Amino acid sequence: MEWYSAAILMVGLILGLMALGFPVAIGFLITNIVGVFLFMGGERGVAQLVANGATSVNSFLLVPIPLFIVMGELFFRSGLSKRAFDALDKLFGNFKGRLSYITVAGGTVTAAMSGSSLASTAMLGSIMVPEGERRGYRSSFIVGPLLGAGGLAILIPPSILMVLLGSIARIDVGSLLLAGVVPGLILAALYVAAIFVMAKLDPEGVPDYQSERVSAGQKLRILAFDIMPLSLVIVAVVGTIIYGIATPSESAAFGVLAVLILMGFYRCLTVQVVIKAVTEALRFSVMIFFVIVGASTFSQVFAYSGATHGLVDWATSFDLSIYAMIAVIFVVLLVAGMFLDAISTMMLTIPILLPIVQDLGFDEVLFGVIMMISLEIGAVTPPLGLALYVMHSITGGRMTLTQIFMAGLPFLICSILLVVLIIVFPQLALYLPELAR
Repeated sequence: MEWYSAAILMVGLILGLMALGFPVAIGFLITNIVGVFLFMGGERGVAQLVANGATSVNSFLLVPIPLFIVMGELFFRSGLSKRAFDALDKLFGNFKGRLSYITVAGGTVTAAMSGSSLASTAMLGSIMVPEGERRGYRSSFIVGPLLGAGGLAILIPPSILMVLLGSIARIDVGSLLLAGVVPGLILAALYVAAIFVMAKLDPEGVPDYQSERVSAGQKLRILAFDIMPLSLVIVAVVGTIIYGIATPSESAAFGVLAVLILMGFYRCLTVQVVIKAVTEALRFSVMIFFVIVGASTFSQVFAYSGATHGLVDWATSFDLSIYAMIAVIFVVLLVAGMFLDAISTMMLTIPILLPIVQDLGFDEVLFGVIMMISLEIGAVTPPLGLALYVMHSITGGRMTLTQIFMAGLPFLICSILLVVLIIVFPQLALYLPELAR
């Protein structure tokens, strides 16, 4: 079978199964079995497939995934997230559009605690949408920043998808986590700039109102007791990697410990919260590990069929510069993200796109950051952007999916601008990984 026939068969089969409603892991499994019988000699290939699947999840590199999920669950369920938002609300004072800016600031904080963009979006939305409606904000000034700020969790450590990418693509996980820090902060700054421009163009969308006045002494107290202690988690996760104190797996354990310490400090550490957080983390982790088994074996079968080698030769045969090829890859990721969730998009495209990136000599860590940004955009892009449906549910159906997407459009433009910036100035993403090395 020609390489392109094998590629069309395997990719088409898994996309067809997903379209029929099969879970991602089951879709990969069925596709892999078909591929094994066609390309790897039937029963002997199945035995090899089982052995490779077990090996793919028997890795110390995957330890941060369940730990980061536990950390995020503890942060949300203990009430620490709401405490941080209440503190930010008091610190910001009275100025036009403050709720929109608080949304971005709160999204940046929760991104450094949760690791999951959808969880971050849901938590932010449940707090900010009712508050924005009560104070008379136009929906675009609340929903738009929510869609943007929720996606920061994909970039800013601890990012579950970063760990997943590093584990599957064999890219250093620590470098990937650190590479997302500066781009994530730049993206938050771009969101702030977008809100400022939007408020100038549509001043009636952000009403004037007086909030509770807080003295300078009270602000210092809030900063010292409600905001600064949260930095313990950031130091535990990011700081330990930068200074070589811990590996990414060990830093994830330090992150969980830091959240538990904070819960004890704020007297919200209860057995019920811990049990609920661990239970939800276990459920989500098992789902991810099943997907990893399917995706890693799919990559092996895809390569064994000759499709990977043929695709790389075909893609690099065009007389395109490395930046033009990266632009094409970015568009492919965007289109895939319009129809698949982030994990499915990543698992399906890594076996196809990573060999092309490696053959081009493009930095793998930089490619990982670009992939994360594309996944963030895909989560808020119709027809199947999951963040759109989360926000549709939070608004109680009062906004259509089109209205939600249009509210988030200025923030999607910020994400695309960030991709341009890190391609032109790659050190924005690579400085911290190089510093750690």
